[in-house]
Amino acid sequence: MGYVIEMLNITKDFPGILANDNVTLQVQKGEIHALLGENGAGKSTLMSILFGLYQPNSGTILVNGKEVEIKSPNDANDLHIGMVHQHFKLVHNFTVAENIVLGMEDTKNGFLKMDHAIQKIQALSDQFNFNLNPNDIISEISVGMQQRVEILKMLYRNAEIMIFDEPTAVLTPQEIEELIHIMKNLVKEGKSIVLITHKLKEIKAVADRCSVLRKGKYIGTVDVKTTNIEQMAEMMVGRKVLFDIPKSPIHLGKTVLSVRNLNMTNKDGKQVLKDVSFDVKAGEILCIAGIEGNGQTQLVEALSGLNPHYTGTIILHGNEISKASIRHRTTSGIGHIPEDRHKHGLVLDFTLAENMILQSYFDEEFQHHGFLKFENISSHTNDLIERFDVRSGKGEKTMARSMSGGNQQKAIVAREFDRNPDLMIAVQPTRGLDVGAIEYIHKQLISIRDQNKAVLLVSLELDEVMGISDRIIVMYEGELVASVHPDKVTENELGLYMSGSKRGEINEVV
Repeated sequence: MGYVIEMLNITKDFPGILANDNVTLQVQKGEIHALLGENGAGKSTLMSILFGLYQPNSGTILVNGKEVEIKSPNDANDLHIGMVHQHFKLVHNFTVAENIVLGMEDTKNGFLKMDHAIQKIQALSDQFNFNLNPNDIISEISVGMQQRVEILKMLYRNAEIMIFDEPTAVLTPQEIEELIHIMKNLVKEGKSIVLITHKLKEIKAVADRCSVLRKGKYIGTVDVKTTNIEQMAEMMVGRKVLFDIPKSPIHLGKTVLSVRNLNMTNKDGKQVLKDVSFDVKAGEILCIAGIEGNGQTQLVEALSGLNPHYTGTIILHGNEISKASIRHRTTSGIGHIPEDRHKHGLVLDFTLAENMILQSYFDEEFQHHGFLKFENISSHTNDLIERFDVRSGKGEKTMARSMSGGNQQKAIVAREFDRNPDLMIAVQPTRGLDVGAIEYIHKQLISIRDQNKAVLLVSLELDEVMGISDRIIVMYEGELVASVHPDKVTENELGLYMSGSKRGEINEVV
């Protein structure tokens, strides 16, 4: 079993940060090799070097035992190396087939020839059971299907070495299972896979070996079958990690949020919220569970004011806010960690400091007669960077766009937690985060609850749902179908509610 990839003594720095510090990675032919590390540990940088997006300051790369220079993704493709990026590189108004051939189109007399390409794409889709239609528009297919398009792009280019960068960050549990099955099939076909991740259960489910990076340095490589999750977590973070966060007994207070008969119709006339009613009380973490696309997004948009097109009543602390503006809701005590950190959480072309005051720049602490107090903003941002371990090359002056996905998420969490809201709406708050950061955020959510405040958690992660919730309500096709307590329901039973196979009591929700 020779090495298909050897990255020897790779060093790469950016202004203010040493991303890879003398890192060595060796991948065997026909294996799934996990690359594990905290947010900002240098995993994506190392693989971006292998794919030709970055050039190392020093070090050597060998492909199938031969030393190579990879100056661009085209060089990587020529060496049969492909990459599925964490944020997909797709043109949303193009078809599946047009995205796959992009960059290597077949033309005749200046006209695009697609017939042969579509036949090849369909054959590959059938071979790997992708169930993709080459003529579907990207914007009209699910996120899981979009990821399959990215994988087909690699297969279409005859990639033998495949890099998956955080491939499950935006997938449902069912799509994750399907992806694991796809990766195992790819290896059976003779491919070699590098899986960038920090999800330890997925590594145990699919990987053969695992290499660990911490703060840009290589820590070691282990055999996954003989190494437990706790050992890998300690290698990644440098300390023991608590997977089960202790919680004090629940002490319910007054009703903070009351929702009654919420209904919403989308632009196609489909009802996406159906008579949704529930209360959230001080001192509890109420979780809304469900498979993605069952109305959770629309519910949060209604509660936060992002989408005003609904009927029903929303009451915060006894005051109706159904018609209130977003700012009025936030200043009245609502914190919001949004589902889409790029669209609703950050202004990507603002600095970290500017993003940290998006919800509070008008406070006296940060402005005087309309002029910003830059020293106060700087001090405030540096305090949050330290408290929440937000890692960035230039500190407060870092452009949000240049930060890793996990550190972008930490910045949003830091801003919203610092505002000390009475109701924290946390939508997928740990998406894209490593186990150390997940542990910290879970502790913070429990701390908010223990301060007699309310938390409304929306999560697809069953471990998270079962681990920190005090009460769970399940949404299916826009309506509430069950209200359960985590200590009285199994994950399997919860899955049946989420899939619509079973309905439960919802009396206590209202």
